[in-house]
Amino acid sequence: MLVALLVTLPLLYVVGYTVDAGWAQVSRLVFRARVLELTWNTVRLTLAAIAMCALVGTTTAWLVGRTALRGRRLWHVLMVAPLAIPAFVNSYAWVSLVPGLHGFGGALLIVTLSYFPLVYLPVSAMLGGLDPALEEVSRSLGFGSWGTFRRVVLPQLRPALLGGSLLVGLHLLAEFGALRMLQYPTFTTAIYDQYRSSFAGPAANSLATVLVIACLFLLLTELRLRGHRHLARVGHGTARATTRLRAGRWATPGLVLVASVAVLAVGLPMAMLARWLWVGSSTTLELGTLTATLTQSLLLGLVAALATTALALPVAWLSVRHAGPFATLLERSTYVSSALPGIVVALALVTLTISFAQPWYQTAPVLVIAYVILFMPRAMVGLQAAIRQVPPALDEVASSLGAGVVARFARVTLPLIAPGAGAGAALVFLAVITELTSTLLLAPIGTETLATTFWGYSSSLAYGAAAPYAVLMVVLSLPATYLLTRPTRKGHLR
Repeated sequence: MLVALLVTLPLLYVVGYTVDAGWAQVSRLVFRARVLELTWNTVRLTLAAIAMCALVGTTTAWLVGRTALRGRRLWHVLMVAPLAIPAFVNSYAWVSLVPGLHGFGGALLIVTLSYFPLVYLPVSAMLGGLDPALEEVSRSLGFGSWGTFRRVVLPQLRPALLGGSLLVGLHLLAEFGALRMLQYPTFTTAIYDQYRSSFAGPAANSLATVLVIACLFLLLTELRLRGHRHLARVGHGTARATTRLRAGRWATPGLVLVASVAVLAVGLPMAMLARWLWVGSSTTLELGTLTATLTQSLLLGLVAALATTALALPVAWLSVRHAGPFATLLERSTYVSSALPGIVVALALVTLTISFAQPWYQTAPVLVIAYVILFMPRAMVGLQAAIRQVPPALDEVASSLGAGVVARFARVTLPLIAPGAGAGAALVFLAVITELTSTLLLAPIGTETLATTFWGYSSSLAYGAAAPYAVLMVVLSLPATYLLTRPTRKGHLR
């Protein structure tokens, strides 16, 4: 219950502020021309990016997973690789190459190239598990490849497509660095500006309320569109491996399309990082600052990963071993605030510490708490999966042999769930390394991470000095990204 209360603090703060301020003040701050402009910018970019990511992600997943494309395994890795490049690093690379890349067009290009893997991954995984018998029946009834895809395959991809699109939308609502660099104002950039001008003023809090409503709207829309349709296979035996389609005259265009996406999303940013790394290492590279920043990032990442995993463990254990309505409520509460943008979480913690715990204002523990709130679901997923694989009978046997609660956990349970806990902690660590907005607002004076130092240099157009920090963030993100490219079932991508 204490963990659930901790992670829901930002949501409780936003709701409490709205109620305390009253409808008159909130409506005066929300219903004005500037907010309407921010709403239009945020809505059109979010909808356009979801549509583009769904199109690019689904098309590339189909080409890589279902056609006889040459070098499929390499293309699969390259389609996932953009996840290792933070969006604000991607925008830095593109802006340094095309200085005039600003506004809606530039923002749509960058976020599409950065976030389409969030659709590609679930769609690719689902394509690998579909039973080809349904498609064969469709073709035998006279439907061609396009008709079969539209009538048979696409409905089965609906959960993966909607889930990936939801992730894209939530990332877009929370995105700050890339859109700020591309000079495209949205709610998140406006909240940051309001905070810098008036700290936790009424205008920033009112914009945060609108952003929370937008997040909830996305969650409810995805739930409604998903529906209650069951897509499980109920036949006997095991589904056969899918026969790859011969693209024929479309083979070359398909290869060009996948290669173009790889070049734009991975090749160009990495080439620009290499270029600016060379310039930076020969002119403005400060090894002392780089080492200190890397050390602070690693320390914050390790502490946040351990704290998040430790706090997630009792909730995960309760939800698996003692499932029920109350346990489910506690478990679901840990996901709510993670759907909020980092800047809203930081704004809530700033206001709460100033009002009720001023000595904690702008200290490292508050920054770690923000990381816990934002990234707890990453630890929860791994822990729950690991706990489900531990038979409860092992605890009973250990108890019958005289082992106490602590001994059973330390000698039986902990070694068995360690891989899942480690995977969740690694995901939290990597998320902390590239987190920007909460760190900018909450980091103690003198504390610089790779993300914030990169942001400081790139904001002043010191691209050569920023490059080493961007490269280190990408390098630290590569191991987790590589794990995502590994086949989830035997024969997939073979």
